[in-house]
Amino acid sequence: MDVRLNDILLMKKAHPCGEKRWRVLRTGADFRLKCLGCGHEVMTPRFKAEKNIRKIEREASTETNGS
Repeated sequence: MDVRLNDILLMKKAHPCGEKRWRVLRTGADFRLKCLGCGHEVMTPRFKAEKNIRKIEREASTETNGS
């Protein structure tokens, strides 16, 4: 699964605050995620997070050609 920094992950289960959307702060073997409802940050193993992702929201790329 292609998860990048600053992606918004819509999870299957809601956080106790009621929000289902999380921002990706770190990728690798573990993900560092920040709840968009209350701001709580968690580290979770990649396989566990990927299993619970319903949708990945990615902002439009603003890359330029570099010319």
